Amino acid sequence: MSIPPLSTTRRRLLTTLGAGAALHSLAARAQPVAPAWAEIEQAARGQTVRFNAWAGSEPINAYIQWAAAQIQAAHGVTLEHVKISDAADVVKRVRAEKAAGRGAGEGTVDLIWINGENFATMKREGLLGAPFAQGLPNFRYVDTVGKPTTLTDFSVPTDGLESPWGMAQLTFFADRQRLPQPPQSMAELLALARQRPGRISYPRPPEFHGTTFLKQALLEHTREPAALARPYSADAFARVTAPLWTFLDALHPQLWRGGRQFPQNAGAIRQMVADGELLIGITFNPNDAANEIAARRLPATVHSWQFARGTIGNTHFVAIPYNAPARAGAQVVANFLLSPVAQARKADIAHWGDPTVLDLAKLPAAERALFNAAPRPGQVQQTAPALPEPHASWVDPIEKEWVRRYGLGG
Repeated sequence: MSIPPLSTTRRRLLTTLGAGAALHSLAARAQPVAPAWAEIEQAARGQTVRFNAWAGSEPINAYIQWAAAQIQAAHGVTLEHVKISDAADVVKRVRAEKAAGRGAGEGTVDLIWINGENFATMKREGLLGAPFAQGLPNFRYVDTVGKPTTLTDFSVPTDGLESPWGMAQLTFFADRQRLPQPPQSMAELLALARQRPGRISYPRPPEFHGTTFLKQALLEHTREPAALARPYSADAFARVTAPLWTFLDALHPQLWRGGRQFPQNAGAIRQMVADGELLIGITFNPNDAANEIAARRLPATVHSWQFARGTIGNTHFVAIPYNAPARAGAQVVANFLLSPVAQARKADIAHWGDPTVLDLAKLPAAERALFNAAPRPGQVQQTAPALPEPHASWVDPIEKEWVRRYGLGG
């Protein structure tokens, strides 16, 4: 059976509950299925996959509900969204299960949404199962060349232990009417802060947007960028990070409330931008401002940009713990999340607006057409290079040093 040509009514395909499952099913039947994968699909039928995933966004929660319906219809697998606020809590739970001797099939987590230091911890402590990502049929569509962070997570090789799900890149946004010429580097941001004191800030680390702000400043100022790709070294830390603290010492007196206090998260900064209190917002989703404009929480004059020479980018993943009871079902879920129809819906700002991990040039024409959404106000118009994250082991020392130096304010 071949896949019928798609009509131009892309929205109908992506919003009708059954259309995605039908297209996914047709695409699966159009490709040869390896015997080993057929066995995994058979073993998965009837399983319940407990997907531990951050639940702080209603569009994301709705997307996971949509995916659950598609997976149940196409594969007979029940996807249960275990709503969490921090993946680190799940890492602690799996660690405790290992310490208690709970072996294969005896865990409470089948799939986890993860990246960064949480992945590095699980890999280092043997909390993940066998490699699986490259064995997923839809992995052949992943852009491992143009998006190399699909194979490395904060400079830690994934080694097939987690499957890419979506892309993120540090992005700024502002109202053109208030800031017609946005800064294109941390040096220009400092110059702007001096011109407009009290109108710039960043989230308080260890909130991840705030920590990413620090890492971006560090990459732009350090004289030893190669050291950041290697595991943290106490001997190198002071030398490598010294330019960061010099930069922050100059920046903080020009910030909102004189740098004595910091907004708690990116959402608070977004509201302050909407209210006109701050000039610049910060996000890790290049489509975030477009989503907020569509929801009428930001004016249509807001635009997004990334620094001309690049901003930190990474990939977020799903991984399977070593003791997952529904390992086969978890692999089926991960494979569906990589399918063109699932990635296209996720990339659509009407549903989530999370950039795809796929190489669209690898897709059949009909499935590539799913991604042809018209640009929306607020989206990044000129994508900048994605700079690699420092090695995950640098995150905690940087955050602790920031708190030691600047963290006394509320």
